[in-house]
Amino acid sequence: MEENNKKKVEEEISREPNAENPFTLLNLKLTHVEKAAAGVPAVMAAFSDLFEEKTPIRGMRALFKMNQVGGFDCPSCAWPDPDDERSVLGEYCENGAKALAEEATTKKVTPEFFKQNSVYDLAKLDDYQIGKMGRLTDPMYLAPGATHYEPISWDNAFKKIAEHFNALESPDQAAFYTSGRTSNEASFVYQLFAKEFGTNNMPDCSNMCHETSGSALRPTIGIGKGTVTLEDFYDAEVIVIIGQNPGTNAPRMMSALAKGKKNGAKIIVINPLPEAGLMGFINPQSVKEILIGGVQLADLYLPVKINGDMALLKALEILLIEFEKQNPGKVFDEDFIKNKTVGYEDFMKQFDQYKLEELAELSGVSEKALRQAAEMMAFKKKIIVSWGMGLTQQPNGVDMIREILNILLLKGSIGKPGAGVCPVRGHSNVQGNRTMMIDEKPTDEQLDRLENFYGFKVPRKHGYDVVRAIKAIHEEKIKVMFCMGGNFLSATPDTTYTANALRKLNLLVCVSTKLNRGHLVHGKEALILPTYGRSDKDIVNGEVQIITTENSMGVVQSSKGMLDAVSDNLINETQIVCRMAMATLGSRSVVNWQRFHDSYDAVRDDIEQCIPGFKDYNVRVRQKGGFYLPNAARDEQIFAKELGGRAPFTLTEIPDNTLAPDEYMMATTRTHDQFNTTIYGLDDRYRGIKNERRVIFMNQKDIDKAGFKAGDKVDLFNYDDGIERVAPLFIIVSYQIPEKNTVTYFPETNVLVSVNNVVKESNMPASKYVKIKIKKHDPEVYKKVDEMLYQGAIQRP
Repeated sequence: MEENNKKKVEEEISREPNAENPFTLLNLKLTHVEKAAAGVPAVMAAFSDLFEEKTPIRGMRALFKMNQVGGFDCPSCAWPDPDDERSVLGEYCENGAKALAEEATTKKVTPEFFKQNSVYDLAKLDDYQIGKMGRLTDPMYLAPGATHYEPISWDNAFKKIAEHFNALESPDQAAFYTSGRTSNEASFVYQLFAKEFGTNNMPDCSNMCHETSGSALRPTIGIGKGTVTLEDFYDAEVIVIIGQNPGTNAPRMMSALAKGKKNGAKIIVINPLPEAGLMGFINPQSVKEILIGGVQLADLYLPVKINGDMALLKALEILLIEFEKQNPGKVFDEDFIKNKTVGYEDFMKQFDQYKLEELAELSGVSEKALRQAAEMMAFKKKIIVSWGMGLTQQPNGVDMIREILNILLLKGSIGKPGAGVCPVRGHSNVQGNRTMMIDEKPTDEQLDRLENFYGFKVPRKHGYDVVRAIKAIHEEKIKVMFCMGGNFLSATPDTTYTANALRKLNLLVCVSTKLNRGHLVHGKEALILPTYGRSDKDIVNGEVQIITTENSMGVVQSSKGMLDAVSDNLINETQIVCRMAMATLGSRSVVNWQRFHDSYDAVRDDIEQCIPGFKDYNVRVRQKGGFYLPNAARDEQIFAKELGGRAPFTLTEIPDNTLAPDEYMMATTRTHDQFNTTIYGLDDRYRGIKNERRVIFMNQKDIDKAGFKAGDKVDLFNYDDGIERVAPLFIIVSYQIPEKNTVTYFPETNVLVSVNNVVKESNMPASKYVKIKIKKHDPEVYKKVDEMLYQGAIQRP
């Protein structure tokens, strides 16, 4: 039955044009743009996915255990669960339910499936089709020159990996990638193996989403994480959301915003698009809200241009300075500035060079609206600023986050109840990965602790992050890559360049729950190692185990799966690492890998000894709700140690965002029907898009000036580095967006993001800042790139 999945998927999502619909491209239909998120449609969408994945009863049982005490952590976003009682109706959102449906599916990808379908055939499908095949059941191996994956035993898989690792001239010819879904336990043993093997080449998903946040926060407030708790959202007087769309990226955040709003908070939204989840929220668990249409979230919406955020922030500072002059000591927190900061005088001097009207024009926001925002903030101290990848994936993202900190430092709005910074992390344990030392730049303090505890000499040389790893693979400096989860190719920038690099690897190993494009653009040899999902029972020595994760607000909690695994031939990620370590290192290892293999408690005992904040780990993580990790910035207002615990004001610059007459600025984003690179469906309900992903949102004035019309087919081009990059066959959709700005979906337009277009300091891909040209669709362009489609470098429209 499983071998027919590909055919069924192709039949189910047939993309033949609909002649009756004038706005049709590959079955595109436009619906109305939503003014509020969630509500009954979200509930219906969540449950429909369970039926689509043929797991309604199994999936429903799991839904009511997800994010509950004694249950399992959502495999989707990292938004925290309430510390106190949790809703008996469910602590999940629409996208969490979709993520669970994908994981709890009864569809299977078996060895017979791979026998029936070649890599060539599978690679011609898009990411949605590939992801709908089902759960992987057995280890698979692709031999040099082979056309099909074949089954391999676990012992032989680890033997193959060990042979490749031990044949390397240097440990630095290996790289170990990590996805955000990896547990604390698996992350710890994974980084430990890499270091004992001899390298810090540990690129991870943080390098593509929130490395910018850490790079901005660590030197200023002394910790690369947020400083607020969920309770702070309920106590805040002002909540600023900038470059973040909670309705899609962290839907449960809307409940916190609504509760804060009910308690009197004002909400300011700064974003190029007026997203539904920023404007309104209908609590699907409230009959009253369903009947009245929910609550309005945004008190003020500021439609900033792409990368106009810095000009906007400086304009707000000018206005706050103006208020402070008129009301001395009532707007700025003079005691906080004097006792907790440095650099205030130099910071204030810069504003002589700026004019409010010029900053307003650069930002795209009117002076009137900017004054409204400043008035809302001026006499308040309980201020939270929350951001997402709308800031972190800008070339000057580090500076913009530090500019946010400048405002909070002026107000004394950090390290107090109801106040602070809140970077909204993406995947459910991406923050925990970094706490567990998944980091290409570990500190000497971290390395000293490991070296002293285990007794082997740890590598001190910094390793490759994602962007540097892609280049190193291209240059054949990396010959073996091990991916612990994720879909590396679809997540990374410059898709063609990255795909061509991956094909040079001697061996690519992917630990996965489901088939993805990363298995189809491979090295000379490739291995797929299937593992448990978050909702699966993880049984070791006859007992269902708990794993642990860390959410966006620094809470470490337990997670215990409750579904029977889809196959008896799966092993957990920790055991995969341990068996790889034993096969590779053998008698030269000083670590007792078998002890870790047999017990998560043993792993946690060692974490307690090697990482601060985990005292009595095995006891506290079994307590209701888990425990908070130390956060000196939040708990004690202790910031940068190098500055005596004070936080520095930072001097930043306004970027030059000049575009040529035929250029546009493009930002990539998710649809509401995806999480990261996992595509749940072809709709973007809140933005009014149905049945298609290859669309480009444009301002109607830009459409008219360019001689286009809504519904036209176009090709998109980028010319960074003197290279022509093309994403063919998109359709124009008129949308409320600043002029000269456009938005498209990833991963379809990752091909346009140059590997050299990165964020200063963090070296993240600047996928929210891509200069493009838009040309009428030319069938010859499609033919030009068609030859690369089967290899997966560009997805077939």
